Amino acid sequence: MIALIQRVTNACVRVDNEIVGQIDAGLLVLLGVEKGDNNKNCQRLAEKVLAYRIFSDENDKMNLNVQQASGDLLVVSQFTLAAETKKGNRPGFSNATEPEEAKRLYEHFSEHCRELGMKVENGIFVADMQVGSTNDGPITFWLQV
Repeated sequence: MIALIQRVTNACVRVDNEIVGQIDAGLLVLLGVEKGDNNKNCQRLAEKVLAYRIFSDENDKMNLNVQQASGDLLVVSQFTLAAETKKGNRPGFSNATEPEEAKRLYEHFSEHCRELGMKVENGIFVADMQVGSTNDGPITFWLQV
């Protein structure tokens, strides 16, 4: 399972020109589910995302996690993160989990974050989404379990 996280001052996701998820400061989480992913590594990744210290403290050092910084999450499914890109000029998606299982784990990730006290907004799984954000820093990390 892969999470591309961005520290943002705001982010939103639209489907058919309607905002379906929106946050102010926090993390935009683009989530990719790979074959072999399960509830356990889904929960580990959620916990890692929440614990990752990429927000500035009073000394302007990245020492705070999203909860300590009073941020929110916008979680958007992103199957292209599982793409195979080492060969050729076209991505392959054989590493991506089948849609039904990917949706279940995507929803499980978001629900686990909520159980841990986070406000979580979401995109719509498999919809054609337009994601907008203001990356703060810019700060972007690729996390994988």
